[in-house]
Amino acid sequence: MSAVHLNLPVVDRLPMHRRRKLVNVVALALSLGAMAFGLFWLIWILFETVRLGVGGITLATFTQSTPPPNVEGGGLANAIVGSGIMVMLGTAVGTPIGILAGIYLAEYGRGTWLGHLTRFINDILLSAPSIVIGLFVYALIVARTKTFSGLSGVVALALIVIPVVVRTTENMLQLIPNSFREAAFALGAPKWIVIRSVTLRAAVAGVVTGVLLALARIAGETAPLLFTALSNQFFSLDLGSPMANLPVTIFKFAMSPFANWQQLAWAGVFIITLGVLALNIMARVLFRKKG
Repeated sequence: MSAVHLNLPVVDRLPMHRRRKLVNVVALALSLGAMAFGLFWLIWILFETVRLGVGGITLATFTQSTPPPNVEGGGLANAIVGSGIMVMLGTAVGTPIGILAGIYLAEYGRGTWLGHLTRFINDILLSAPSIVIGLFVYALIVARTKTFSGLSGVVALALIVIPVVVRTTENMLQLIPNSFREAAFALGAPKWIVIRSVTLRAAVAGVVTGVLLALARIAGETAPLLFTALSNQFFSLDLGSPMANLPVTIFKFAMSPFANWQQLAWAGVFIITLGVLALNIMARVLFRKKG
């Protein structure tokens, strides 16, 4: 067929060329339209977040705890600290597990039934709604201890971090050429040395990028914390009791009829947006530097 098309006269090839150009123009227009549609809503959301959130950013926002209903003043200090503690601990718990599981899948579990099973379960966890994870931790910890707690919130966030880090670590390690491994084996290095000093070191930028993206994801998760950490109006560092956090505080304040609570909710949204933006920029810069 290709020979026949090549031998067609120029006059016969012109309609085919016009048709292909038309299809290309239509596809390009649809792609640009979809991009413009998505960017329109994204820019609108960011504009409203900045417009309504900047007004609530004061010194009291970072130094005072959340106020009672219909009381002027107050801030988000307890929620900011509580979110920071739970997000950092959740990342610290989930990251080593995710990295080790990703190393197993990329280096040891290729083609094995356990590797396929682990990858399948990880894919389910990766696509599972966060509220399902929150309900699971609620049944596992909260219902048995008879109290909401920051610790159960940490467990829920760690379960969200793990599949993201597993997938990123496995993908980054699979991108390392096998010639690196073969060269290290030829020098007599055992496999664990090869993984630690060759493949993992070569993929460290991608792995760290995945950790930062997982951190950015859990920073704004609300549903798991509603069923685990709940919230706390007062400043508390006790992981065994309900702990204030930004996502649940934003949800509660945004649904309230009080103007000062709504302003604090927008301030919290602005703070989370800046934090997630900073993490994404850090991941991009790190990946570009090491890549």
